[in-house]
Amino acid sequence: MFGKFHKGRILWPIFILILELAAYAQNKGDDENYVSGHLQSLLNNETSGIAASSLHANIYYVHNDSGDTSRFFAITPQGQLKGTFYYKGTGGGQLGVKDCEDIAVGPGPAKDRSYVYVADIGDNNASKPFITIYRTPEPSLPVVSDSSSSVICAPLYLKYPDGAKDAETLMIDPLEKLLYIVTKRSKTVSVYTAPLNFTANDTVTLTKRNDLHFRGLQPFKWIVSGDISKDGTQVLLKSYSRVYYWKRNANEPIWQTMQRKPQQPPYEQERLGEAIGFAPNGKSYYTVSEGVKQPIYHYGVPKP
Repeated sequence: MFGKFHKGRILWPIFILILELAAYAQNKGDDENYVSGHLQSLLNNETSGIAASSLHANIYYVHNDSGDTSRFFAITPQGQLKGTFYYKGTGGGQLGVKDCEDIAVGPGPAKDRSYVYVADIGDNNASKPFITIYRTPEPSLPVVSDSSSSVICAPLYLKYPDGAKDAETLMIDPLEKLLYIVTKRSKTVSVYTAPLNFTANDTVTLTKRNDLHFRGLQPFKWIVSGDISKDGTQVLLKSYSRVYYWKRNANEPIWQTMQRKPQQPPYEQERLGEAIGFAPNGKSYYTVSEGVKQPIYHYGVPKP
């Protein structure tokens, strides 16, 4: 979510207008070469993260930005809602969650099981004493596609070693079994990790790994989403205006991978694009914007 920028909230309508004008200038209509479908449910009105299921074919998990309750959704690449999953939020706020900004799917404590991770990590004013990650085993899809069910989540409370930060990117490294968080704002963004194997209600201090610098003007270069492929060999980060792609060398740490110069694959400018996620086979990825009935874009990864 945007939050405060420089002198306050009064500038945000201007900022949103600038983004939307930029989007209009670069993308006067959906490029049908890339669009796989459109979000079909009005419940998906502020999509801020997308992650491919490892359990269900042709299913992706998405969630809404701040202001929504503690829930996530299953959709198809064509945008059809296949289920809504509610969990108990413990991070504070009237709805149990404050500002969920990304979602990931990866391994967890039980061998041969796949887990969904929802990241309540947005902090526009950099004032939270901790951020929260919710982990739940991938759920079964409901018989009635648009019905809802409840899941049990294990919360992990994370603290930054150098003060509160605003972040919108959660990634899971399946090789080193690490949780990655990349901060959003400033001239540079910072990369932090924590062990993926945690016990419910643990409080862990993140480890800072490095800083990353991307060219461009703020706020267009702010990092708003990311993903690591299910085999751990590829990395994506997304700003409001660009997509960055890396290929991992052998088993090097992901934070080292991102220190190299990235490729910048094609990207159709979205209204407020804050979600990116690999397809299960790692050969392509999807992006989607906040807003009702938004297009879901599908791109192939860069060729070697």
